[in-house]
Amino acid sequence: MGRKWNNIKEKKASKDANTSKIYAKFGIEIYVAAKKGEPNPESNSALKFVLERAKTYNVPKAIIDRAIEKAKGSSDDNYEELRYEGFGPGGSMIIVDALTNNVNRTAPNVRSAFNKSGGNMGVSGSVSYMFDPTAVFGIEGKSLDEVMEIMLEADVDVRDIIEEDEMIMIYAEPDQFNAVQQALKDAGVTEFAVAEITMLAQNFVKLPEEAVPAFEKLIDALEDLEDVQQVYHNVDLD
Repeated sequence: MGRKWNNIKEKKASKDANTSKIYAKFGIEIYVAAKKGEPNPESNSALKFVLERAKTYNVPKAIIDRAIEKAKGSSDDNYEELRYEGFGPGGSMIIVDALTNNVNRTAPNVRSAFNKSGGNMGVSGSVSYMFDPTAVFGIEGKSLDEVMEIMLEADVDVRDIIEEDEMIMIYAEPDQFNAVQQALKDAGVTEFAVAEITMLAQNFVKLPEEAVPAFEKLIDALEDLEDVQQVYHNVDLD
């Protein structure tokens, strides 16, 4: 399970260099979630989830408030949720989740990013069957035994609880996200280093050394696209 955390850690560690892009993407995600239902996280679970994720990235309140206010207004911006799948250098597998108001822009941009880095897009389902949707939390300040006890007392089912890099990682089914989070909050956990529903690879691969630069270039190119919200892969970069 440790390798799964490495992928998330890698993503979290790189966020500080791209805060403006990340904030902009969260603004869109918050707007879309608020527009789909009530612009109130207490009655809109999708919005509540996005706001919880935004906290782990320190998204400013002004950006959050602006996105929610926009959703309350008469904006006619319509976004579609899209998923692209493909193969990168060294046989790596990649999933790209996007939110876009222009499908004709997004698909060619994603395809171009793949092609320029020695990869290629696949058809729907060609990669995702090798990944599992997973709720994952990372917390500090609690021991492994304490977290296990918290989950047992709250009667919450989890896939795994491990200690890694001075942090306790909790993996659960996606529909257990709120239950895990609430159990931790009830036990006094106020901050989360990680709070995500992600796609985790069932098996991780180690790339040949010569393939690593092209792979990293591809991931960077995909994450830089304005419509791309999340990029998942099956590569162990340790």
